[in-house]
Amino acid sequence: MPTVPHEFRDPALLELALTHSSAGCERDNERLEFLGDAALDLVVAEELFRSGGTELPEGEMTERKASVVSRKSLAEAAARIGLDQLVRLGPGLQDRVLPRSVLANIYEAVLGAVYLDGGLEAVRAFVGATLREALARVREASHGQNPKQELQQLCQRELGGLPRYVLLDERGAAHARAFQIAVDVAGRRFPSAWGRTRKEAETWAAREALLVLEDGSPATEAASA
Repeated sequence: MPTVPHEFRDPALLELALTHSSAGCERDNERLEFLGDAALDLVVAEELFRSGGTELPEGEMTERKASVVSRKSLAEAAARIGLDQLVRLGPGLQDRVLPRSVLANIYEAVLGAVYLDGGLEAVRAFVGATLREALARVREASHGQNPKQELQQLCQRELGGLPRYVLLDERGAAHARAFQIAVDVAGRRFPSAWGRTRKEAETWAAREALLVLEDGSPATEAASA
């Protein structure tokens, strides 16, 4: 039986959180999803800050947070506690395996409902219970994990090509430049990212490509020649 690890004082909040926009109801869970996304970011950032002490730099904490709150991680948590069995869906999503994006959105909506029902302490408890494995993985991860190296290995293994980093835009004065870079691989272009240096922008672009590939979503567009 599905078990949501929070006892709601107001069960109507949970019912709303489990009402997907595809159901065509007068009210759906999109506003709760927005709230849950913000609460999740705060709680995970706080956990990484406390567990990393003074050792983890800001950039690495950001990367680790992105891993914990990725659609893949949230979708796995939602399925594990059975939210896919409880959600109200429209005909187009019924009787089929739900995409990770939908499962992740349901998780965030339920978390938003938990916040309204019990505050940040309840959110911390919910996240600790449902994302325990993801948090443990990033706590144990070695320093200096390299998204570019991880992407290269994934592309060689699954796409039969190497990633190419394309500079799309460059802004700012000489002392405060910003670079926009996207990854092209095997005829596909992935979402771009900005960075204060080309190296930083390439790292974030690699992370964006990894999130798309892990989620199984299509790339943004065909890569130009």
